Amino acid sequence: MELAEVKVMSKGKLEWGRMLKKLSPYTIQKGYRYLKHYGPKEFWIRLHERFEPEEVPYGPWYEAYRPTKEALDKQRKRSWKYSPKISIVVPAYKTPEKFLREMLDSLREQTYGNWELCIANASPEDASMEFTLKEYASLDSRIVWKKLDKNLGIAENTNAAFVMATGDYIGLLDHDDLLAPNALYEIASALEKERDIDVIYTDEDKVRADLSEHFQPHLKPDFNPDLLRANNYICHLFVVRRRIMEQTGGFRSEFDGAQDYDFIFRCVECAEKIHHIPEILYHWRTHQASTADNPASKMYAYEAGKRAIEGNLKRSGLCGKVSHTKDYGFYRVQYQVQESPLVSIIIPNKDEKEVLKKCMDSIFKKSTYQNFEILIVENNSETEEIFTYYRELSRQDKIRLLKWDKPFNYSAINNYAAKKAKGTYLLFLNNDMEVISPDWIEEMLGHCQRPDTGIVGAKLYYPDKTIQHAGTIIGIGGIAGHMFVNMQGDRSGYLHKASLQQDLSAVTAACMMVKRDVFFEVGGFEEKLTVAFNDVDFCLRVRQKGYLVVYDPFAELYHYESKSRGTEDNKEKVRRFQSEIEFMRCRWETLLKEGDPYYNKNLSLTKWNYSLRPNE
Repeated sequence: MELAEVKVMSKGKLEWGRMLKKLSPYTIQKGYRYLKHYGPKEFWIRLHERFEPEEVPYGPWYEAYRPTKEALDKQRKRSWKYSPKISIVVPAYKTPEKFLREMLDSLREQTYGNWELCIANASPEDASMEFTLKEYASLDSRIVWKKLDKNLGIAENTNAAFVMATGDYIGLLDHDDLLAPNALYEIASALEKERDIDVIYTDEDKVRADLSEHFQPHLKPDFNPDLLRANNYICHLFVVRRRIMEQTGGFRSEFDGAQDYDFIFRCVECAEKIHHIPEILYHWRTHQASTADNPASKMYAYEAGKRAIEGNLKRSGLCGKVSHTKDYGFYRVQYQVQESPLVSIIIPNKDEKEVLKKCMDSIFKKSTYQNFEILIVENNSETEEIFTYYRELSRQDKIRLLKWDKPFNYSAINNYAAKKAKGTYLLFLNNDMEVISPDWIEEMLGHCQRPDTGIVGAKLYYPDKTIQHAGTIIGIGGIAGHMFVNMQGDRSGYLHKASLQQDLSAVTAACMMVKRDVFFEVGGFEEKLTVAFNDVDFCLRVRQKGYLVVYDPFAELYHYESKSRGTEDNKEKVRRFQSEIEFMRCRWETLLKEGDPYYNKNLSLTKWNYSLRPNE
């Protein structure tokens, strides 16, 4: 493939100056490895995603974000009602002295005092490490270390550090990484407010080996089991109640390379309460030997990660096939469809014969799942053309025609059809859709059959192959908005989120599968919301009942975007739209104020691409 051809496939600007600054023999070698792995097209796409201009540059943002000296001094003076002891465990092996000292200093600079640092030194022949550890242990009694007879591997080295820990909570720290000075303070603050927390994790970023630059912030959602099965997004900083650590038995050496991933799974499975602190409290150092900077160096780790996910599925009673994606360390789970339940596909329609025909043809020609019925809800069509087509469709056994002769009300139309549906699962579909993935029904159904899941949404594209829907975030644009709108479909976005299975607060009903029982448990769609936000409101009420709303990017369709309804182009439509906004603001006032738990407070509510929210 010619490079010129590849450029056309991924629009967007490259920040050439920033990229040239990073050039070195090592980064050129690293780039060559990535080119070899991904091929020219995928390599070019990832180069754009890595070096396109940041809307809000992270370096200056972080400098303004980090706590001031005055704020840190104030934290040190705080008196605590509850002051749990936090043991930070570190498996150390051949740690460069500079990195070791900086890691140790980051603990000594903590504004919260009730901690201990437990280091298992697996480099018994390294005199420099031993000297440094003795020096720091003499300076601070909270630093304890043990010299192991030999390197036992990262899992057993960590377990040796676990044995040393005496704290109420155990935190994991890599030997060459750093904690922000307020890291343990924020964790203790959360535990003082909610003493029943079992697991805590925080946001993180990366830092150059010489600490010259902070970059690539990982701003995480609250606990997200499907995202965790797609990638170890929890990673750093991870803190767990001591009892749960002991219950799990610690790290398992057969998962070396992904030992923390396996451990995190087993901890969250045992935890009653999992808490996320949306603050950047951990700095993951990148250098040539670290997986933060050289993922291709540890392919065995990704196999171990795959096995960690498989273990979680088995312990959770779920039947799924785990596979690698083209991105290192990111996975896909295909849930096996149990038996062959009837799926009722509900499609409202007014006129638009050609649009509906394209939709129907794609369902029948491409779908590999066959146990479905289609309910077309006719709503005040006027053309003879559409009625002729209806007569043609009515000859097919799988199709039923329903009539709704009242004014258009999306919620009422679908509620009416749902009562007529015979399926165990309801698949709401706009008439302006075209199937891309032949297994789209199986893909959604596999998720929807899980006991914890109520709703599954798909990844939708405009006809020009840009993204129309990759999940919905509450608060974007005021009430709610789709993520990655207009981004090139061959791109995966911030931390690959456009291409990862994950739990969200909402998905669009343009293509949405729902358990029938769950649909009626919450009373269906809100009929006061005739056009806008009815799917968002519905998803939020399903979430209130404790069910997951899953976004599955492997169910793909084209969406020709509301051709049957038109735009908000007259006073009546504008007034109706404003009233629906007000309805949502009133009903979901608390959520809008507190923020979407599946987003992050440090991310923009005016952009769709996970860009940073500017500092206030």
